[in-house]
Amino acid sequence: MLNFLPRDTKINFLGGRKIAMTVSALMVIGSIALFFTRGLNYGIDFKGGIEIHMQQEEVIDLESIRAIVGGLNLGDYSVRQYGVETEAMIRVEAQDGGADAVDAAIELIQGQVKEAVPDVVYLQSNFISPAVSEQLKSDGLLSVSLAVFAVLLYIWIRFEWQFGLGAVIALVHDVVLTIGFFSVTQLVFNLPIIAALLTIVGYSLNDTVVVYDRVRENIRRYMKKEVIDVLNLSLNQTLSRTVMTSVTTLLALLSLFIFGGEVIQGFTAAMIWGVVIGTYSSVFIASPVLLALNLEPDTMLAADKAEDSAARFRD
Repeated sequence: MLNFLPRDTKINFLGGRKIAMTVSALMVIGSIALFFTRGLNYGIDFKGGIEIHMQQEEVIDLESIRAIVGGLNLGDYSVRQYGVETEAMIRVEAQDGGADAVDAAIELIQGQVKEAVPDVVYLQSNFISPAVSEQLKSDGLLSVSLAVFAVLLYIWIRFEWQFGLGAVIALVHDVVLTIGFFSVTQLVFNLPIIAALLTIVGYSLNDTVVVYDRVRENIRRYMKKEVIDVLNLSLNQTLSRTVMTSVTTLLALLSLFIFGGEVIQGFTAAMIWGVVIGTYSSVFIASPVLLALNLEPDTMLAADKAEDSAARFRD
């Protein structure tokens, strides 16, 4: 019912591979250049700042607390539930002026919130040092790098080396362009965005593996076809699934972006961009790379015969 695409599409995806690869290369170079020149708008997680742990007898109205803190013009901030509904954590970016400025900001926040919510109790106030934030930044980079490396190993073992390298090139393409997106928009880049990057890696990988599975299946089925024809056939056969998965995911993410509030807007914006760019890369990056790496059907078929012979020998 939801499938609005014909089943027998014959789109020549690989015909535009040179244009797509050129555009992607320019976007990747531009993203890297923006990262080193303009940089990212790092949030409290990566810049350090103030933490105030508060408690109230009743359920805390987070929106009213956000309105109070946001009106103080102290820079980037967040107000989140902390464990139970009667506790919350206020976080504000580091203030210029040293310890005196930090103390003044803590007093201002606590005074303004206390005035609006008389029964509030402050359990703890801390300053997150830039050193801790740098460690979080390093851990985030390490987690994304390990995820991409694990993908390389997985695809390499499951498929041929060309598939593994193609999948990793597509994933790096998606991650770099997402970094570029945040550099252009200057949306706050914090720990939830690292989670979004890892989710984008998983989503893009899933799309790519679906296409690669069909490519390998069709190479075995149509041994006389040229590789470019097999790739186009496989992309057309998986097109309906790819589009419907992307559309339904985007509908859910757009709803979260519009109605979910500012707390998750950065995360959902990253996911929306990641779904779009991940779908694009699975079609216009991951598949053309196989052609560029000279995927040889004869080598694959020979390997399959060797595996079958080994299996029969073991039996």
